[in-house]
Amino acid sequence: MKKDINYTEVIKETIEALKKGNVLVCSIDKKGKPNLMAIGWGCIGIVWGQPIFSIFIRPSRYTYNLIEQTDDFSVNIFDDKYKKVINWCGSVSGRDYDKFKETKLTPLKSKYIMSPIVKEGKINFECIVVAKVDINPEMLDNEIKERNYKSGDYHRVYLGKILICYKNFP
Repeated sequence: MKKDINYTEVIKETIEALKKGNVLVCSIDKKGKPNLMAIGWGCIGIVWGQPIFSIFIRPSRYTYNLIEQTDDFSVNIFDDKYKKVINWCGSVSGRDYDKFKETKLTPLKSKYIMSPIVKEGKINFECIVVAKVDINPEMLDNEIKERNYKSGDYHRVYLGKILICYKNFP
């Protein structure tokens, strides 16, 4: 059973999941087709006095276009037992695969946003985009640039206001 909770109750779990790569972002197109994308980079905290979840998406990713269409996304935190599914979602594009169908994960209608949350996620965040910031290569540390941006595909950072957070309880 999913229960609304204060996001501050799950910050530590969320950061640990990001470190492990146990996070899927869910977005949706204007026609209602949802998509999943694995992420390992993200930030949760307070910006402008609001609870914010920031995610980093490259313009080459299918998810980028979906978030640009809807200005919302969900962040879904998983246990280690979903690692294989998450890795698969990070290795193929939603342009080519229906990731919900292929993984047998279940999209659930969100309360406040168009993008669904994922039923199997142990923690879910519904977020609405309040700002978009493109990484400026001229302002980026050279070591980070060399390690992460050899192709020149710099991320857009989406700052999503956390509208609601859920946790799965048995």
